[in-house]
Amino acid sequence: MKLPERTDAVIVGAGAAGNLYAAVLAESGKSVLVLDPGPAWKSADLISSSIWSRRLRWGGPAIESTGRHAFGAGFNTGWGTGGAALHHYGTWPRLMPSDFTMKADFGKGLDWPISYDDLRPFYDRIQEEVGLSGDAEAEVWRPAGAPYPLPPLQQFAQARLLARGFHALDMKTAPSPMAILSQDYKGRPACLYDGWCDAGCPTGALANPLVTFHPRAVKAGARFLNGAHVTQLVPGKTARTAAGVEYIDSTGTRRTALADMVILAASTIANPAILLGSTGGDWSQGAGNSSGLVGRYFMTHSIASVYGFFDGEETENYMGVTGAQATNMDHYGKESLGGGAFGSLQWQLAPTMKPNDLLGVAMARADLFGPELTAFMDRAVHHLAVMFGFGEGLPLLENRVELSDRTGPGGVKTPRVVHTFAPESVKVSQSAAQLGLKIITAGGAAQPWAGPMATAHMMGGTIMGSEARTSVTDSFGRSHDIDNLIIAGPGLFPTAGAMNPNFTNHALALRGAEHAAARWLS
Repeated sequence: MKLPERTDAVIVGAGAAGNLYAAVLAESGKSVLVLDPGPAWKSADLISSSIWSRRLRWGGPAIESTGRHAFGAGFNTGWGTGGAALHHYGTWPRLMPSDFTMKADFGKGLDWPISYDDLRPFYDRIQEEVGLSGDAEAEVWRPAGAPYPLPPLQQFAQARLLARGFHALDMKTAPSPMAILSQDYKGRPACLYDGWCDAGCPTGALANPLVTFHPRAVKAGARFLNGAHVTQLVPGKTARTAAGVEYIDSTGTRRTALADMVILAASTIANPAILLGSTGGDWSQGAGNSSGLVGRYFMTHSIASVYGFFDGEETENYMGVTGAQATNMDHYGKESLGGGAFGSLQWQLAPTMKPNDLLGVAMARADLFGPELTAFMDRAVHHLAVMFGFGEGLPLLENRVELSDRTGPGGVKTPRVVHTFAPESVKVSQSAAQLGLKIITAGGAAQPWAGPMATAHMMGGTIMGSEARTSVTDSFGRSHDIDNLIIAGPGLFPTAGAMNPNFTNHALALRGAEHAAARWLS
């Protein structure tokens, strides 16, 4: 590809936020170059296989993960065009108003510089653009917003059986809000319910970037260069400007992409790593890091997984979607679990199960062999059910992305993630596991068990805020320190809530991209 010497904007990362920014800016008339280290995936490349799906996870230099509750970086990252959103599950709840004001309301965590009402119109527009399926009335806990453009997805026996336990304990369930089409929509087909979302969606029913904002960006003239590993920002004439980015191309050649605007839309781990590694010019502590907070307040969600057998009843656990068929948020209140727990809890019910998927235990058991494993699988394929409780992780200064002693392309130091849940967050997950066992037992499940606490999703590290001394960017993702630098992605979140982050990621990116296009370099 013959590349221009200079573009209006260079975007680092071809994931959800990167493709959205590329589409909006290119449609506004800007010349756009998008750099991504992974392959140039197409929908036709996607294969419904748990083993094959590993190719969609991070394929670059290894990411160290440390701390008492080490973060599962491989499971949560992406590799190539579409990023992590290529293999995400399409579970798209909105954050709650209380997630934006946690410090003000409870004296814990941080506050956002915007409110739910500021983001609400962007949630509404995004769901209309990509096609969300759900039942807004059944979600009695859902904050104000437009109804979903599509009815909810079909539910199968596993969801109905698990819901029985919630209802027996006077708890509510509702169809999960899903960025998966329940009906044909805007030229894309409805879901087949074969449950292979984890390996990508070759039909286009799931709203991944290959069928949403990537085609728009390409049609508007944005150019994508794959196999380009960005190493650092290039300083401009002053400390408050960046001239572009340096990258290593697929041949191992070091190159520079010059641009008027730099947009970091790589992962929540990669964005701070690039900033911390950009120490040229006057950026001795890293680009955009006058606050010392680049990489800080890294957050993830805890997962409490609860399993049980519904003997005598077919659970149809091979049918549906990888994410969830139903949800419950009766304990989303920050203090609703009691017992020293603090933080929100969201239940997701009845993801499809394959021989080896998600958290490693589905139709298979790593601790069983031979005849015992065969007997387990014979029973599980007909009768096993599972639900996940997603617990909020608090923003802690000591949880961070930093640079390790290892090196990657160009000799640049690779990132290390340091993460430990706050005691209150651990108690959220422990309480969720205990509650889940009560719920599934009340529904009639036999031999229920809870899996070990795991992690999912990544947020923070480049948080937004009102003041430069306490945050990295403003509410639009603009760096407080560098006038022509924008940061995108869930790294902007000051708090994590207990919601899957991709819907909010899209809403923030649309808000930031339109602001950038309308107020170009002003």
